[in-house]
Amino acid sequence: MTEPDRLDTLVERLEHLAAELRSGQLDADRAAALVDDCARLAAEAGAELDRRVRAAESVPAHPGSAGQLALES
Repeated sequence: MTEPDRLDTLVERLEHLAAELRSGQLDADRAAALVDDCARLAAEAGAELDRRVRAAESVPAHPGSAGQLALES
């Protein structure tokens, strides 16, 4: 799964579970299971965002700027 697809999928699943929880049509055991699923999905989404931030921070803003000064000609 590509990066945007993974995060989008996690968000869609969270939205679906939240809508199911808001419906008020669940018994207590099912609601508790959905809350656990939401927590797990939210943790996965957070980990994916952290991974993307670390990856973006490791890429130099300008080619050759990773600890090197550009020499003028």
